[in-house]
Amino acid sequence: MKKLFYSAFGYMVIGVLSGLFYREFTKGKDFQGYTQLSIVHTHLLTLGFIVLLIVLILEKLFTLTKSRLFNWFFWTYNVGLVLTAAIMVWHGILQVDGVTEVSGAIPGIAGVGHILLSVGMVLLFLALRTRLFGASDKHDDAIAPALGG
Repeated sequence: MKKLFYSAFGYMVIGVLSGLFYREFTKGKDFQGYTQLSIVHTHLLTLGFIVLLIVLILEKLFTLTKSRLFNWFFWTYNVGLVLTAAIMVWHGILQVDGVTEVSGAIPGIAGVGHILLSVGMVLLFLALRTRLFGASDKHDDAIAPALGG
């Protein structure tokens, strides 16, 4: 539970700071227009802070951490969120600096981050299912060993 609590808290702090960075960076560069920096804070606050607070509540109710899939969810989801937010910041900074054409690597890396977030959500639901309906379900017994759990 501590891992979830401190992760949610960390995303809250980073989310608020990213909003401050957006405001001050664009003001300092006298930038007018759209930049991905404007949505980084909402991504971090929603996908990091709020989602992990909900998972913390689910942990308290159903002890999700007893599922062999929980750690896979936690790390996959967090890597996906950090990767997604980092590439959004990088792309936003390039936009504010006037770079109009970016490498194909930026959307590619953002796509990998979104895929990891999606895989993490599926793992969360599989972990929740095992805690709600029991670990004797054949699907969990087949999935967890494949993931190394």
